[in-house]
Amino acid sequence: MKEFEVPLAERMRPRMLDEYCGQRHLMGPGAPLRTLIEAGRVPSCILYGPPGVGKTTLVRLIAGRTERSLLEINAVTAKVAELRDLVEEAKRLKAMSGGTSAVAFVDELYHFNSSQQNVLLPSVERGDLILIGTTTENPRYEINKTLLSRMIVFDLHPLEADDLLPLLRRALRDGERGLGGLELDASDAVLRSLALSSGGDVRQALTRLEAAAAFAAASGGTELTEGHVEQVAGSAHIRFDRSGDDHYAIASALIKSIRGSDPDAALYWLSRLLKGGEDIRFICRRILISAAEDIGLADPAALQIAAAASYAADMTGLPEARIILSEAVIYLAAAPKSNSAYLAVDRAMRAIEKGELQPVPHHLRPDGSGYLYPHDDPRHWLPQKYLEVPRRFYHPGSLGYEERIASRLRRLWRRFSEPPESPGGSGSAGPMP
Repeated sequence: MKEFEVPLAERMRPRMLDEYCGQRHLMGPGAPLRTLIEAGRVPSCILYGPPGVGKTTLVRLIAGRTERSLLEINAVTAKVAELRDLVEEAKRLKAMSGGTSAVAFVDELYHFNSSQQNVLLPSVERGDLILIGTTTENPRYEINKTLLSRMIVFDLHPLEADDLLPLLRRALRDGERGLGGLELDASDAVLRSLALSSGGDVRQALTRLEAAAAFAAASGGTELTEGHVEQVAGSAHIRFDRSGDDHYAIASALIKSIRGSDPDAALYWLSRLLKGGEDIRFICRRILISAAEDIGLADPAALQIAAAASYAADMTGLPEARIILSEAVIYLAAAPKSNSAYLAVDRAMRAIEKGELQPVPHHLRPDGSGYLYPHDDPRHWLPQKYLEVPRRFYHPGSLGYEERIASRLRRLWRRFSEPPESPGGSGSAGPMP
């Protein structure tokens, strides 16, 4: 294969620890994983993180730095027979090396089912091999608990632009493995822009650099510019997996930003969901729940607006639905907040769960007698019992429309004029910032 047909990201893989970029919490001076590697005492572990953050590279560096044999297998395509062969080869290598365990690298470990993962369990327990699995899915949910209990999980994060800049600069100048033969220069501003557009993905950053540099050179240029990057690389690389952790993390950030009355943050997280290709109905469900749980009776119109926006967005579809959802999210974020309805129904349900099963009062039953019809009174209210034993579940908040609700209830029922009985929540988010 011609050298230029090997992708730049592959050619520039670090060959030693000092070339590895990012993951300073694990690989910086004195950081735990680097210290273990330098001491040659690497435990069986799982490297968990999104694509392009250096998991595979790190495994190979570990094996090389600790002078251990490296056995590689991909869980996507491997069968049980191949897995057993790997285990036997690891035993053979350990015996031949005088007791030094080989590194068994299982890429995308979570693709192995529970039975396949159990094949590795005895070897990990006995130390026949050092198992290093990589995964883009949360191992705390995807990996067999018995295997996970014998391993350490190291979380790897998307890289910062400052981590990528030295690598991009080195790749542009390296005449052996990089793009030095093109004799291109680039400003720090251009390389930083390229780094920021990669979404913290090393492979994506180098791929974009390679394409932009090839375009610049083919155009007869001697300097890589923003124009070259924009024309070849296009829009930023967005990390988002509709079935992964990002899906829930970004949705959580949207809801918490609405709850915190920050419309700008809420719009940003909404946009992240939309640009990531999230299902509109999933977003609408989150917005509806937020309207009821976090705004509630402080502004009853919030739920109506969320429901109308959900219907309109579903009927309209993208790209226009983004405007409808934006309107709803801004309204919810700016609205006064109250969780009183959410707390009230939970209190009532907890009372029932604890065995408080009151009988229906006789006058409220269909076959009962003595019921007083409220509309017969000019006030449209008459004092009568609706529970055999009166209970207080609802504690009105003090913001927005709910203040009017509280005032009316105080006029109708004495219990709403009495101090609350440890409600377990204020029913109000407090004054708006």
